[in-house]
Amino acid sequence: MHTCRNCNQSFQTELALELHRDTCTKGQLFCQVCGDRFREGDATKDGWHYTCPNEDCDGDGLQDDLFHVEDVRTATH
Repeated sequence: MHTCRNCNQSFQTELALELHRDTCTKGQLFCQVCGDRFREGDATKDGWHYTCPNEDCDGDGLQDDLFHVEDVRTATH
């Protein structure tokens, strides 16, 4: 059994899990430098190094500048 680390949904095969990761809404990343949201797959080419896909932004590194959306707390006025 393969489980998505973002939404805890389980899949029979690793391929099914990989396909799900591309569309998992809880798997979105948030860049605290520029404020963009994007899929995890858009932020990495090798699965180890992450950078914000926005060409004008210098945000990089999970838990440095990039956070999973559910980890981000929003402020209310």
